[in-house]
Amino acid sequence: MNFKLKNIGKRYNYEWIFRNVNYEFTSDNNYVILGANGSGKSTLLQVIAGNLIASEGSIEYRRRKTEDGRESGNEETNIPEDEIFNHLSFAAPYLELFDEFTLIESIEFQAQFKPFFTSLTTKQIIEYTQLEKEKDKQLKYYSSGMKQRVRLALAILCNTPLLLLDEPTSNLDKKSIDWYQNLISQYSNNRLIIVCSNEQQYEYPFCNKQIYIEDYKQSKIIDIKNSI
Repeated sequence: MNFKLKNIGKRYNYEWIFRNVNYEFTSDNNYVILGANGSGKSTLLQVIAGNLIASEGSIEYRRRKTEDGRESGNEETNIPEDEIFNHLSFAAPYLELFDEFTLIESIEFQAQFKPFFTSLTTKQIIEYTQLEKEKDKQLKYYSSGMKQRVRLALAILCNTPLLLLDEPTSNLDKKSIDWYQNLISQYSNNRLIIVCSNEQQYEYPFCNKQIYIEDYKQSKIIDIKNSI
């Protein structure tokens, strides 16, 4: 999957959060959007996801034609902006879970709307979360770290060509950070991944492109591989 930001800008009242963002994201790279808290990186990610409407500009989404649910060939088709949610999964510490659901119910509920990778059963997804002992407990009784594991597992294990992660290691301890890195390494092939981070490098070791959101007028993008 590829998509292009064309003169994207977002403002609240009279303050521009970012402006004149022009860049094409391609599936042969993974990206990290860097910036301090409150700098606008999460806002840009939400605009990409279609959760927020840009104040100016447009986004052109494209995906290779599919065969049995997978991208195939070189011929691309455009995706309407109002349908992009079908092609992405999103995890962020501020996204609410259904607290009355158990882990099992959360997995089965999501599967009705957005499928997981076909080889995965509910039992296997629970095993991936390493929360087997809490699978029948309502999420409102989970710690913040456990909830973040659920968010990440539901997003990473979802069969989508675009994966968006906003500060993915929030509320995770060292063991859970290792778990996150392990999980994403297994399910990062053949998909475009964008991470938002305030320069916590363990959140994005697999990303080879950096975008600094502090440059509101022009996206500053560095190719990490070519800068070494």
